[in-house]
Amino acid sequence: MFSKIVTYGKLLRVTSWAKNFFVFVPLVFAKQLFNKGEFLDVLSGFILFSIAASAIYVVNDIYDAEKDAIHPLKKNRPVASGKISAIEAKITGAIFFILAGAISFVMNYSFVAIVWFYILLNILYTNYLKQIVIVDIFCIALGFMLRVIGGAVIISVSISSWLILTTLFLSLFLAAMKRRVEIATSEHAVEQRNVLKDYSLSFIDQISSITGGGVIISYALYTVSERTILMFGSEYFVFTTIFVIFGIFRYMYIVFKKDKGENVVEAMITDSQMIVNALLYVGVVITFIYNR
Repeated sequence: MFSKIVTYGKLLRVTSWAKNFFVFVPLVFAKQLFNKGEFLDVLSGFILFSIAASAIYVVNDIYDAEKDAIHPLKKNRPVASGKISAIEAKITGAIFFILAGAISFVMNYSFVAIVWFYILLNILYTNYLKQIVIVDIFCIALGFMLRVIGGAVIISVSISSWLILTTLFLSLFLAAMKRRVEIATSEHAVEQRNVLKDYSLSFIDQISSITGGGVIISYALYTVSERTILMFGSEYFVFTTIFVIFGIFRYMYIVFKKDKGENVVEAMITDSQMIVNALLYVGVVITFIYNR
């Protein structure tokens, strides 16, 4: 019984729900983290995004089952390995889509529109867009951006343009790193994902350098912008940039030297230095923002 629950947890990729914490970004930087009403609204948004994401993961696993079966890691996914049948997966996916629809009726309509646009985007990605070079990584990036924008919409706050750019560059960086690992770790990469024939390690490395640099520059400019200084009442917020720089460099090390990073969450939570850096960053940011 327990093993079956674990298997369904893998099908729904519960660990990947961590990506949905991006919806909390506007709450934190709008200085509303300890506002109970706003926090509960964003928490509800996190839950809806997680349910929607799981429904999409199920669809993706059903669609890619044959190709996943020849991947050195993805072959262990529940549908590809046969631990969960296609019929069981379809029923599970349908339940989660219905659940997402039911929750949508009691939430902010603008936020709901963003979530369902995210669902539509990912269905198009699974069936078509992931076969188009460069467009594929922009689709992945847009998924992260929709989470941040949704987090701002649900509590009706504006978000800094620099913070949006930081999210864009970060999500493109992570998408490029994902493609690099796929190419570097499998002899059958093109068979598993046709679009990889249009990429090369050198091309991906150039994209990762540009987007990684974009993350650092955009975030640094956010920390020194007049709006940020006035909101947080300090010119020293710029020093949090050191954690962002370390995070980018460390993640590149994980991908380039250890060939990890196809699963962003797994790569981060299994690296002690990334964990410590993330905890220090969150602690310092909250101290700066809420101690004034």
